[in-house]
Amino acid sequence: MAMATSPHSLLLQNPHPTFLQNPKLPFITSTRLPTTTAAKPISIKCAAATTPIQDLRPNNPSESQDRVFNFAAGPANLPENVLKKAQSELYNWRGSGMSVMEMSHRGKEFSSIIQKAESDLRTLLNIPPEYSVLFLQGGATTQFAAIPLNLCNPDDKVDYLVTGSWGDKAAKEAQKYCKPKVIWSGKSEKYTKIPSFDELEQSPDAKYLHICANETIHGVEFKTYPTPKNALLIADMSSNFCSKAVDVSKFGIIYAGAQKNVGPSGVTIVIIRKDLIGNAQEITPVMLDYKIHDDNNSLYNTPPCYGIYMCGLVFEDLLEQGGLAGIEKKNKKKAELLYNAIDGSNGFYRCPVEKSVRSLMNVPFTLEKSELEAEFIKEAAKEKMVQLKGHRSVGGMRASIYNAMPLAGVEKLVAFMKEFQAKHA
Repeated sequence: MAMATSPHSLLLQNPHPTFLQNPKLPFITSTRLPTTTAAKPISIKCAAATTPIQDLRPNNPSESQDRVFNFAAGPANLPENVLKKAQSELYNWRGSGMSVMEMSHRGKEFSSIIQKAESDLRTLLNIPPEYSVLFLQGGATTQFAAIPLNLCNPDDKVDYLVTGSWGDKAAKEAQKYCKPKVIWSGKSEKYTKIPSFDELEQSPDAKYLHICANETIHGVEFKTYPTPKNALLIADMSSNFCSKAVDVSKFGIIYAGAQKNVGPSGVTIVIIRKDLIGNAQEITPVMLDYKIHDDNNSLYNTPPCYGIYMCGLVFEDLLEQGGLAGIEKKNKKKAELLYNAIDGSNGFYRCPVEKSVRSLMNVPFTLEKSELEAEFIKEAAKEKMVQLKGHRSVGGMRASIYNAMPLAGVEKLVAFMKEFQAKHA
């Protein structure tokens, strides 16, 4: 095999040369090529010509055949075409000569990324101009503190409607910064329902009403939203963000962790009405002050650049699919298929959530014979369906079927459920 010489030619024959093992030895090249202006092209016979040089780069996966159906609650699966696009741009983003992970967050390249991500999100959700969009860090859990710190004084009253574990945690965190009141809780009924809004006794002087739009752990989702009497409506939409169209104008704040439907973990999105910015308590840490982030276009400090880039790719993908109205139809079809399988199993599988408020995103279910649950999870994993174990606080199983879960994944799960029932009923 003939091969042109290069500074690395000798390393192909000996990938662990002595001078690299002992840096104190002088670097002496054993071959020096003459440098004359009329030199003819020179080729060197490779000493290992009979052994082809091995390409150590990983082979491209055989598309989706090598991937599992990931039913994790978050971080969750991302659209395959988004992952492939990110892969193609990883080393050299669009001719910039660097990866997004290497970019200055104040450079023109990343500025174009974050600006387009915001623009596409505004288009997806039809966000009015009087709202700001912030790309933050710390997860939705950090917003449990940021919201009362930015909107309330220590003696201000606020209302919390608690339909699951996350709403409960939000209310408890607010106790440090204002006077929250839980006006309804589903804890006594194991978080399986949402009350009629007419039943709610809202505080007349509450500054806001807080809800968790979709409870990831318990699988309870608001299908419509309450109207606060004299306050703002604030919603944690972490696990159903961008899964359906939402009238943003009905909310003072919408916030969400990205890792369910729109990106990897590490990005938190806050959509806030602009007139609510700028009234933070004096004790508010700078990183929790919405005004700081709004004034600096989410670039006060180094943001989660690569995560924001990935969110931007997902927003592009959702727009290419026709927007959130079409996405909601797909999500309803998947959820209906799975719930019908559960309800049609004659009690072998059970979903405890009231039918009218069952989540399109997170489907919890148990087995009539609870001793079979571990085997169900194990056997499903063998069929490349993973992360079906329910949350540790609830048990059973949970299938999270976010936007990126294809219909084929739900169809395969339903077929497996029927086979498992036939085997063990």
